[in-house]
Amino acid sequence: MYISKLSLVNFKNIFQVDLELSSRVNCFLGDNGQGKTNLLDAIYHLSYTKSFFNSVDSQNIMFKEAFYVIQASISNFDEEISLYCGLKKGEKKTFKKNKKIYKKLADHIGLFPVVMITPYDINLILDGSESRRRFFDALIAQFDKNYLLSLLQYNKLLKQRNSFLKTKNTSIDLLDVYDEQMVELANSIFKSRENFTKEFVPIFNKYYKDISSNKEKVSLDYFSSLIESSMKDIFINNRNKDQIIGHTSSGVHRDDFLFTINENPLKKFGSQGQQKTFLIALKLAKFEYIKLKKNITPVLLLDDIFDKLDDHRVGYILSLIEKNKLGQTFITDTNKEKIPNILKKLNIPSKLFWIEEGNSFKI
Repeated sequence: MYISKLSLVNFKNIFQVDLELSSRVNCFLGDNGQGKTNLLDAIYHLSYTKSFFNSVDSQNIMFKEAFYVIQASISNFDEEISLYCGLKKGEKKTFKKNKKIYKKLADHIGLFPVVMITPYDINLILDGSESRRRFFDALIAQFDKNYLLSLLQYNKLLKQRNSFLKTKNTSIDLLDVYDEQMVELANSIFKSRENFTKEFVPIFNKYYKDISSNKEKVSLDYFSSLIESSMKDIFINNRNKDQIIGHTSSGVHRDDFLFTINENPLKKFGSQGQQKTFLIALKLAKFEYIKLKKNITPVLLLDDIFDKLDDHRVGYILSLIEKNKLGQTFITDTNKEKIPNILKKLNIPSKLFWIEEGNSFKI
């Protein structure tokens, strides 16, 4: 699967761009703040129906403009797919596949898989559990629609339960209704996350070992209160506490994925190099996992990462590109010659674009 054409109008700082792309490697080159990352974000948008960087859709419209449009032609074996995403201020976002509007955006998730590696990935390590849950939830949802539906319904009920708790209403009957509905959903979510972790971790371990030359021991572990107790018991045991504090204190919405190095938290005990290696291994494992589960090669987006990596890590990623193990790849870089020269030396087919003030110029 690869993008053959990409068109943008009024997306962030890009007024209008129309690109014909290589099925192997495409480089967006230019100075900082010119729009390179916005092009990658537009591609991400077509995969996940939202921006990687800003979930408020209206804030992705170009300043002083009234709308944005993102369109792409996708080649998938012998099938050609057209994708369209458009938003007008004050109106609902429109998302189309082959000119047919989706009734629910969730129905699109997983059709066009994309994996993005960016310096902002460090937030997966530095931020709280919500960032990590969001990352893994998005991955699982790409191939498990029931998981996505269960998660959406659970979060909807959680919001309602929390609103009720904030009223300080002492009625037990309504809480019982919420709890009964949420227990089954929570169990389903927990089992999906647990099964996913068992499949995903060996792939992650393989990549980390390869990139780091097996220099240290890292682990990725799934932690949930449901490991030691049932969701029903959690609700019962925490009912008084929840009524006092006004929100649901425990459950699958508090689950975490723990990143450790030599049995210590990666956030506190990992060097910058070790953290970067962990994140690259995590994203490459995500890439391979999607490929194995869906039998589709995702599009890979590499946002300004090569000048922040040592030669060994750069060489490892480029070797995967050279062997065509990564499918269509998009690379942004501020150096006009560095990556293009390496690609030429390795004889990797590519197209080069110079990005300046939101405009694209083919090199």
